[in-house]
Amino acid sequence: MTAGGVERAAPSGHLPVMYRQSLDGLQVNGKGTYLDGTFGRGGHARGVLDLLGPDGRLLLMDKDPDAIAVAERDFGGDPRVSIFRGSFAAMGSWDAANAGLDGVFLDLGVSSPQLDVAERGFSFGKDGPLDMRMDPDSGQSAAQWLASADDQEIADVLWTYGEERQSRRIARAIVARRAEEPLVRTAQLAELIAAAMPRGKPGSDKSRIHPATRSFQAIRIFINRELADLEAGLDAALDCLKVGGRLVVISFHSLEDRIVKQFINRHAKAPPSNRRLPVEIAFTPRLATIGGAQKADYAETSVNPRSRSAVLRVAEKLAAPEAA
Repeated sequence: MTAGGVERAAPSGHLPVMYRQSLDGLQVNGKGTYLDGTFGRGGHARGVLDLLGPDGRLLLMDKDPDAIAVAERDFGGDPRVSIFRGSFAAMGSWDAANAGLDGVFLDLGVSSPQLDVAERGFSFGKDGPLDMRMDPDSGQSAAQWLASADDQEIADVLWTYGEERQSRRIARAIVARRAEEPLVRTAQLAELIAAAMPRGKPGSDKSRIHPATRSFQAIRIFINRELADLEAGLDAALDCLKVGGRLVVISFHSLEDRIVKQFINRHAKAPPSNRRLPVEIAFTPRLATIGGAQKADYAETSVNPRSRSAVLRVAEKLAAPEAA
């Protein structure tokens, strides 16, 4: 059973990750106002809109212009829907969100359509321009950054955001190669990284992941300021949510999930007491944790491999204590 107690099938075509669990977590009220901060191709948004009545509202955000074009095409004619191009970190600057939300939904990371389009430069499996920006009109592309960053900065990014053990070796290889030719294509970078990796014994690599996987992930997270946006977006969501409103977040990377988990815990649980302090500091929770971390079940992971790394967390905003 899903939100509202009605069994609903996921939309055909695009497969939204943990679709039913997301709607269950939001507990959609037909007259409520909900914000999808990562519209993508609208799989989860369609589910929310199906549960809204004529007085409900759905706010859609994405910093990807292609996603916004889909939102305007598929949802723009619905009077219940409002659309804003920008990062969910900026939801607090949108008057429609500041008016109060009954739910905020975030599906983090890169979307399947972004990976599938070679011209976006996210995938090492499809040769294209080395861009990686979710918003191609803002900030440096991956190629521009790699052309100017020194080897220490590159190594730090690969280690911090990708936990790449060969970060220094790869960084040195990048700096050496760019002295010979500019790195402007995803295939160039993927081949360079693969060549820079130490050779192991035949059959020793049981992980079967491409050697460039962690590096591409790290550069993408850095270029798009994904972790900084997540921290700012969680703070903004808490401020915009009404009492009883739900925060539902799907993460695909341990760094993302750690930020979400720590944010919820920080606002739901009192910090450990310190016996050295003369006066115990009062703690007022602003969130309640709803259940624990959820994972996709076998039925989903068997047909949608992307869901295997997904972790869903839910929290509910609590009322402020009454003044004495």
